[in-house]
Amino acid sequence: MPHSKYQFEKHFTPAEASRTLPLVKRIVKDILDTAHQIHSLQQMTGDPGAHPQVQALEDQLRGFFEELESLGCFYKDWNYNIGLVDFPAIINDREVFLCWRSDEPELRFYHRIEDGYRGRQPIPKALFEQQRKEME
Repeated sequence: MPHSKYQFEKHFTPAEASRTLPLVKRIVKDILDTAHQIHSLQQMTGDPGAHPQVQALEDQLRGFFEELESLGCFYKDWNYNIGLVDFPAIINDREVFLCWRSDEPELRFYHRIEDGYRGRQPIPKALFEQQRKEME
């Protein structure tokens, strides 16, 4: 099997990632709601693992992460504040992440993998235009 120069097997175009966004939004809402439930239960008991529901909710959370990964994208907000999702992509022959936050109405940003969230910049409009022409 030939070795790929890319880390990820699946890469999204901005249009493909945008088409998956309605489903991704629902999964991220489930992740944030479930994480909030876990946090509330842990605060009530004062012991992170003491409440019997915590394990079941953590299992649900893992299922939501797996669901995102089966689509080809990754959940990145481990504080469970903003619901951050990265979609592997190729821009200018470089592997990057298209980056969406749950408080954003649409996918508009990307960052180099090594830069992380702080390196976010607008997805070049030309990529959306090029894809629109290819679909016509």
